[in-house]
Amino acid sequence: MRWIPFPLGLFIVLGTAGSVIRTLILPRGLTSHLAAVLERRIVGSIFLFTADRFESYETKDKILALSGPMSLLVLLVGWIALFLFGFALMLWPAEHSTFGQALREAGSSLFTLGFTGSDGVLSTTIAFVAAATGLVVVALQIAYLPTLYSQFNRREALVTLLQSRAGAPAWGPEILIRAYTVGLMDSLAPMYSEWERWAAEVAESHTNYPVLAWFRSPHPLRSWVLSLLAVMDSAALYSSVSPSDAPIEARLAIRMGFTCLRNVAEVLRVPYDPDPFPDDPIELTFEEFHGGVHRLESVGFPMERTPEEAWTHFKGWRI
Repeated sequence: MRWIPFPLGLFIVLGTAGSVIRTLILPRGLTSHLAAVLERRIVGSIFLFTADRFESYETKDKILALSGPMSLLVLLVGWIALFLFGFALMLWPAEHSTFGQALREAGSSLFTLGFTGSDGVLSTTIAFVAAATGLVVVALQIAYLPTLYSQFNRREALVTLLQSRAGAPAWGPEILIRAYTVGLMDSLAPMYSEWERWAAEVAESHTNYPVLAWFRSPHPLRSWVLSLLAVMDSAALYSSVSPSDAPIEARLAIRMGFTCLRNVAEVLRVPYDPDPFPDDPIELTFEEFHGGVHRLESVGFPMERTPEEAWTHFKGWRI
């Protein structure tokens, strides 16, 4: 009966190791249940609850900006705590000692302090494995940070550049208005191509490193999600009101944009309709759409369709 804790401890150690591998090493859009619980259900919920206590958006943004980095710290602490508990359960029957003594020896080995140990073959082996585990996990987390912040900087560079085209916060019609007003309509096609490539990069980075989705943009009025939505809205609006003038790059940007959002949603377990109908309802109302079209009309933007005609096509893209 005294060996019952051993398989339980082994299960905890192997399960935690699997979480570390899936999160820090495996280059695929796979997240562990442990990471999902710690990052979103615990850390995310706490920060959202705290932010909801304030009215100012700037204050909310400052609070939520800490959720991404804090989730990394909590995840590391969670891994170490589970490894500590798992190795202690494995050492407990091997040492014929109390659980407190086993926990003390597991901590000594895991943190490579070396202030306690035993002469048994099994317990010595477990101690060596625990010591290696502690070093590897901390080293992997440290090596993980440069890659993470490199991807974050790549994401934010284009978001910052968009501010001169779309304002802050970014708004789809504003992209078309500013381009037409200053005679830069020919620059829209390269812009859409750039954002198509950007969306592909974000789809890869944010599925391989899901915690990036919780890293907010440095400026309160900038957001990578809102910026992508603004670019997609401008492309959909352009294709809806002036289909013969809209570049093919606009449609490609829309397709890669919603593919990016779907990939990230799958990793974050955000539900969505994978095959919506073109006439399904959307959150944007016709009155809001008409407001954007009216702004285009006010600067003389060339249109081939009325707002009522364009709305059906825009809805089909927006859904």
